[in-house]
Formats: sequence, C-alpha cells, structure tokens
Amino acid sequence: MHIRQVPFDHPDAVKLNDQVQAEYHVRYGDGGDATTLAPEDFQPPNGVFLIAYDETDAPVATGGWRARDANGEGNLDGDAELKRMYVVDAARGRGLARRILAALEEDARMAGRSRMVLETGNKQPEAIALYTSSGYEPCVKFGYYRFHEDSRCFAKPLRGHRS
Repeated sequence: MHIRQVPFDHPDAVKLNDQVQAEYHVRYGDGGDATTLAPEDFQPPNGVFLIAYDETDAPVATGGWRARDANGEGNLDGDAELKRMYVVDAARGRGLARRILAALEEDARMAGRSRMVLETGNKQPEAIALYTSSGYEPCVKFGYYRFHEDSRCFAKPLRGHRS
C-alpha cells in the first residue's frame, strides 16, 4: 500500500467519495453527507487529501483535512477538520484508516493547526472506535450536523504544532 496526495476533485477521489456517500445513505437514509466541500478546501497549506492505493494501483482508502477557524458552526481557531475518511470493503481490517489518519494529523500539525476535529455519526461504530482508540475525545458539536441527534463530534490536540 502507498499513500498519495491528490486534489479533492481527482477522478479516484471522486469515485471513492461517491462510494462513501452511498454508504452514508445506507446507514442514515439521508442521501449522504450534505456538508459543503470544495476542492480548494483541501489545497495545501490549508488542507490536504490523501488516497491509499493497493499493490495493483487501485484506490482503496481516502481521507482529508481542511483548515477551519472560529465560525458560527462551532469551530475554534486552529481547527483542522477531518473529512471523507473511507476504506473500501475489500481493504478493511488492514490498518489503512489508521495510517491515513496518522498522515493527516502530521500534515495538519506541520501546517500549524492546533486541533484535529471530526464529526461522525452513531451509526458508524467502527469509525468511533478508530477515533477513540487514536486519542480523540468527545467535544462540543460543530459543523453542518451539530444539531442532529445522531451526530458525534470528537477532537484531538495536535501536540507540538507550529504557530
């Protein structure tokens, strides 16, 4: 497996984003994540988008972060928001999500962000398990789904961040 930085509108990113949106729809019945995202959200130094490729060069996992600062949706200055973490069914259980998460945390830390935040839902127990086992703790809800009952928000300080 190897991880590459790609634009959010790269064809492989679009393909996997469509798959994760379909999975969200199956789990929540709402058509997928309605959070507004734009390709420029994931352009360095204010974000990044990663894809993991398998030994046949097939895209099998994604994840990105985007800079967020204090706003009317509950973010704080210095936040890096984790988005579109996803691993295709056939590649699950190999530690790919954990590898992408670590790479995203390091990238956000190096970009000077002070806290990684994420929003997931109570119908994604494997995601919640990944984040809590990686040092994330529940935080004040933020973002598009902050008023939804199924929403769960987590945060982790990015120790030693550059200012």
